[in-house]
Amino acid sequence: MKKVFSGVQPSGDIHIGNYLGAMRQFVALQDDYECFFCAVDLHALTVPQDPKVLKEKTIELAALYLAIGLDPKKVTIFIQSHVPAHAELAWLLQCITYFGELSRMTQFKDKSKGKESVSVGLFTYPDLMAADILLYNTHYVPVGEDQKQHLELTRDIAQRFNNRFGETFVVPEPMILKLGARIMSLTDPTKKMSKSDSDPNNRINLLDEPSSIKKKI
Repeated sequence: MKKVFSGVQPSGDIHIGNYLGAMRQFVALQDDYECFFCAVDLHALTVPQDPKVLKEKTIELAALYLAIGLDPKKVTIFIQSHVPAHAELAWLLQCITYFGELSRMTQFKDKSKGKESVSVGLFTYPDLMAADILLYNTHYVPVGEDQKQHLELTRDIAQRFNNRFGETFVVPEPMILKLGARIMSLTDPTKKMSKSDSDPNNRINLLDEPSSIKKKI
């Protein structure tokens, strides 16, 4: 059976962009693939986090995975930091990734733009994402359109590793929905909806009250 892996950051509130872009695919895939769905809490550390809040949001995300219809008897739901191999493999992949490749990542450029200081973790984020995926010999990765470039880099890294050290990793394919792959901000339609945006009115969260959703729209 072919494998599927995907993860969502537990930083901030999960919104309809996360759901429409990736999470709604999860339920449809669980009957036909061996699925691994993760709360990628290590990725959340690329920006400052309150440990207590991050822990709460991680548990909340796990509950949302169940609420959208994932069956723990059919899929593996887990927390990224509970599996040390993710960080270990990320370091090995960093050692075969080129500085220029990471410099070209548009998401890094967007998130670091205008900031005086940016963490190295944000720069090497794509290597940790590649490790998440390659660790499970993943065939398909359901993601939003904004992660497509990272998936292309993951494929390049897997092929490079295989060429140097022998066939080790499956080269994964992205699964990007044509409809809903990129949901835009309610306050600035030139930007995608984001849970890290300081303005909560930019997004509709999955746990928003109906009255709050109506007001935002």
